[in-house]
Order: sequence, then structure tokens, then C-alpha cells
Amino acid sequence: MKPLVFHLPGDEDFADGLIRALGAQRAALQLHRFPDGESLVRLDADVTGRTVVIVASLAQPDAKALPLLFAADAARDLGATRVLLAAPYLAYLRQDRRFNTGEAITSRTFAALVSTVFDGIVTVDPHLHRYRSLGEVYRVPTRVVQSAPAIAAWVAAHVDRPVLIGPDAESEQWVQEVARLAGAPFTVLQKIRRGDKDVEVSLPDTAALADRQPVLIDDIVSSARTMIQAIASVRSVGLPPPVCIGVHALFAADAYHALLAAGPQRVVTCDTVPHVSNGISVVAHLRFAHRAAAPMAAHDLVPPGARPRSAPAPRRSQRTGSQTCGHHRCPGGRTHHSGFHA
Repeated sequence: MKPLVFHLPGDEDFADGLIRALGAQRAALQLHRFPDGESLVRLDADVTGRTVVIVASLAQPDAKALPLLFAADAARDLGATRVLLAAPYLAYLRQDRRFNTGEAITSRTFAALVSTVFDGIVTVDPHLHRYRSLGEVYRVPTRVVQSAPAIAAWVAAHVDRPVLIGPDAESEQWVQEVARLAGAPFTVLQKIRRGDKDVEVSLPDTAALADRQPVLIDDIVSSARTMIQAIASVRSVGLPPPVCIGVHALFAADAYHALLAAGPQRVVTCDTVPHVSNGISVVAHLRFAHRAAAPMAAHDLVPPGARPRSAPAPRRSQRTGSQTCGHHRCPGGRTHHSGFHA
């Protein structure tokens, strides 16, 4: 039976692409907000015995988190066999430790909430720092889809003689992979961040950039200060206006217009967060994210029975199914499939 794909408001395009990629069935999610600010969610489809996928790109997460949890819990309560989250952008990962006395470690709290109502999660390039994987905070199987192949294909098709430039040392391994796939050289900027909007970047070596079209790549573009400073650095050594590529187009306040004013040749982002700059689609990669896994149905993200013992028991009969694939280990030592399968 085909999975049912719901989406939060604003995620129509990504959901449409996922439905086409999976051969899934579209289903409507109605979200009503009362005058006092409360939300009511309604699933306009019979989910009994079905796999449910909820698409939610979690930019501006505070406005989306409760409706998302309500929708997932409703699907479980109404008899869905599995409830899966497709979050092309997954929020609440920056606060991965207590930086100051009294602060909440919001990455852990958010992960705990999501893990109580979903059976599995797929996302694109989560912004991990101190966590080595999402499995350190999420109690359900997770699958990370890399944007590098889609970005590399776009660069190869649209940029002549590119040189890829990463914004900081953390980006080196990721930018190196994009460069390898695109068959292009790369370099990494030196970055000093003094505050949320105070960033200084510089080029360590300009020799590798001669006669090349610079392509700046960053995973999250929020304030855009890193990109803006990088454009200035590239232009200061006589290089042409760079192409700017971002994975997650958060663009806080007037950041997008400020970035355009800095004079890039072009700004293009992946479609993980809906934005006018979207030009690189990663949605198809969710479909092909797990070719190396044991054979499963194309629409499966996780098998029945994947809910860990530490999470609340579902309000229906116990689910059963495959317990081994060698990819994710849940509490209690059991290992489960996760990810969209080919």
C-alpha cells in the first residue's frame, strides 16, 4: 500500500517532489489557529494501517513544532502503522551543550519531543557540531541525505572552470566532497567570528583561484554575514563576482537583500527551505538515499517495530517486523532499517 504524504503549510513544493519520487499518495493536513493562538490539526485521510510521512521544513521552528507534534500524534492515535518525519531542514541543533549557566540544551529537548511521536526521521545535511550523528540525541532511527551530489551536479552543469570555496575550516571535508564530485579544485577561507553579525574572512592562498570562477558554498545562510565577507575577500584580490550556494536558505530579516547588494554573480540554494533563491533540488535524493541497505519497499523509512523501548508505547497493537540491517542501533541493542529505500 502506498504511503500517505502530508505536509505543513509552505512545504507544498517539496512534498510534491517527494510524492512523485516515492510514488506515494497525497493527503491533506488542515491547520486552524484559534484567536487565542492555539492550533487545531486535522488529517483529511484515513490513515488506518498506513505508513504516514509528514513533510516539514523546520525553519522558524517555534511556529511549526506544536502543529507537527499534534499531526504526528493524531496519525498514531488514528491507527497509522508508522509515522515518519521528512524534515529537509532540521532545527534546534546549535545548542548542543550548556554554554552559559542555566541555559537549556534545546537540541536534546527538541529531539526527545520529536522521538515520542515519530518512528523515523530523514533530513538533509543537519548542522552538527559536537554531536557526531543525530543518533546521539534522537531515540528513533535517522537517515541523513547529503546535498553534495546535487550541488556538484548543478556546479558542473552551470559554472565553467569553477573553484569551490568553503567559508571555514569546518567546511573543508564537505566542500572537498562537492569538489571531488564536480571535478573541480577547492580552497577554504579563514574565518573569525566575533558575534552573530560580526564575521571576518580571508583567503589563505589566491594562486589556486587564477582563471577560475569562484563558487562560495555554505550549509546554512542565516545572517549571510559569512557570505558577504567572503564576497568582499574574493573581490579584493581581483577575482570575478562569485556564485554563492547555500544548502539551507534561512535568510533572517533582510539578509537575502544584503547578500544580493554585496554583488555576487548569482545566489542559489537547495530546496530544503522554501525561498525564491531555490535552484538545486535534493528531494529526489531522499528517494535514493539508502541503495546500500537491505532490500525493502521503496516507500519504507523504518520498519514496523522501530520505536525504542524508552519512548511511550503506541496506542494500538504491537508492531512487528525486521529487526536487523546494520545501520542504526536502538536502545536495547536492536538494529533497524531507516531511510527511504530504492
